[in-house]
Amino acid sequence: MPEYLSPGVYVEEIEIGSKPVEGVSTSTAGFLGAAERGPTKPQFVTSWLEFQRKFGSYTDASYLPYAVQGFFDNGGQRAYIARVVSKDAVTAQKTLTSDEDDALQVSAIGEGDWGNRIAVKVAAGSSGAGTFKISVFYWKKLPKTLYDPEADSKTLPRPSAVEQYDNVTIDPDSSDYYEKKVNLSSNLIRLGAAPIKPVLLPDASAIAYLTGGDDFGGTETKLVLADFIRSDTDQPGQRKGLTALDGIDDISLLYSPNALAVNGLAQALISHSEQLKDRFVVLDSESQKKVDELKPRDDIEDTKYAAFYYPWVKVINPDTGMQQTIPPGGHVLGLYARTDVERGVHKAPANDTLRGVVDLEFQITKGEQDILNPKGVNVIRAFPGRGIRVWGARTLSSDPLWKYVNVRRLFIFLEESIYNGTQWVVFEPNDDKLWARVRRTVNEFLTRIWRDGALVGSKAEEAFFVKVDRSTMTQDDINNGRLIVLIGVAPVRPAEFVIFRIAQLSGSADAQ
Repeated sequence: MPEYLSPGVYVEEIEIGSKPVEGVSTSTAGFLGAAERGPTKPQFVTSWLEFQRKFGSYTDASYLPYAVQGFFDNGGQRAYIARVVSKDAVTAQKTLTSDEDDALQVSAIGEGDWGNRIAVKVAAGSSGAGTFKISVFYWKKLPKTLYDPEADSKTLPRPSAVEQYDNVTIDPDSSDYYEKKVNLSSNLIRLGAAPIKPVLLPDASAIAYLTGGDDFGGTETKLVLADFIRSDTDQPGQRKGLTALDGIDDISLLYSPNALAVNGLAQALISHSEQLKDRFVVLDSESQKKVDELKPRDDIEDTKYAAFYYPWVKVINPDTGMQQTIPPGGHVLGLYARTDVERGVHKAPANDTLRGVVDLEFQITKGEQDILNPKGVNVIRAFPGRGIRVWGARTLSSDPLWKYVNVRRLFIFLEESIYNGTQWVVFEPNDDKLWARVRRTVNEFLTRIWRDGALVGSKAEEAFFVKVDRSTMTQDDINNGRLIVLIGVAPVRPAEFVIFRIAQLSGSADAQ
């Protein structure tokens, strides 16, 4: 309580009424997979070009670049990329020296043998003594003989990425300090073990590869479940893989291309989402699967936190100009994001085209979809004159309450928004005044959602209810610090089966 110790006029600010609840993002994706290069701690990207700068481009060893491009081409705007490598992978390094007391440690920004295709060159800085210039070159495909791209403009292949940092210093107080100028900017390297002396000139004409990078670093020859989960990195600042995505609250969609090819990965993604309850998983079928072989609820899991899509799609490989068959999930995630922005999370992400897709692995007929739809398989079909469209919106749940993707995702949105928007309630006096404020806060939020068309009902009272009073809490609940709110909502469901019943009338019959 304020103190009033002398006569006078006192002006005070108080809070009354409800507090706004902001809707959370529903279309930020988390991608998990192998990439050409780059860091292994998750990175936030907002475009396909930004992905290329950080992780490289297309590679025969991974579908991740195609998935990310499909996501952005179809309307996605925000994504976190968790590059997956073997837990035993080794980072390429190079120590540059001018004498025993003068050394600079250069390391690739992420593990793997891609770092062995990085070359560095160090020379004097253009501003004079006390600074140096470091040039960094990366080749996607190694030249036959290492050359200096600064001095040689003709030799092929040219580096696919070049970075140059001039006037770098070892002075921690300078804005050109190497940790600020290089380590905060480079998509290829990190510097460490700064030289003791202010001048670093191993050989102004020298250029050298980083060495020692290894994709596996042991007997392992392909990525396994442990490499995707990375439970061995579960320490603050060190987390990688799915363990790192666990701590990123913005993510609402989760995807790993061709997850079924890694034993146990699909189940791990589902368990991850069921535990956090704030994200939804998109899964692909395996390539070349026949219709009668698809039983995702039996073979993967019966869950309301995932959806399954079939068949694979074909896109144009920009390197060869030929068609490339890829998993559809990245494009589907983009459609989710586009639908959320244009219509809302309550709209089923279906009956819309997949941009960038030129053909399908298989042409699925209506009769085949009649078999697949009840199994929870969302089919992608080609329709003459209407393009290639997602023609299904079901989860992998056999529970009819959670049959549809948009219903599950709507509830994720509502639950997360209310959770974030009512944090102010914690430790407030648990009395009737607080209950009334909470009731008004949630009512106003759900009224807005109803007006957006996400809830059924001609009146707000028909669309939802919010109860927080003595009927939702006992005195024991109150004594133990529990405030219990009961919320009921009526979500809209998609018109999955549109039926027109047509009858033939005689010429004298009256229309009814």
